[in-house]
Amino acid sequence: MKKAIIDLTDCDDVFDLQERIKVGMDFPNWYGRNWSAFWDMINKETDVDFVIVKGSKTVSDDLNKSIEIMAEILERNKRYWGTGCPFDYEFID
Repeated sequence: MKKAIIDLTDCDDVFDLQERIKVGMDFPNWYGRNWSAFWDMINKETDVDFVIVKGSKTVSDDLNKSIEIMAEILERNKRYWGTGCPFDYEFID
């Protein structure tokens, strides 16, 4: 099982959030740093099968919607792969 850790502790803007995703998931430099690119990367371009998101409760209030979107995309990827190719995630705060 390949795990990735995305540490969002004290993240204060969407640019920083996307950079932390890139680093935590070990995405290539050409990662588009937007939600469509995040979906494409976790769904087709990475071999990570377990994502840990740390510190989501410490982000600025302006990022609450972005955290919801991230959770929705992670959940959609989990449902997409189902039992055939297990993928899961966990938010740790």
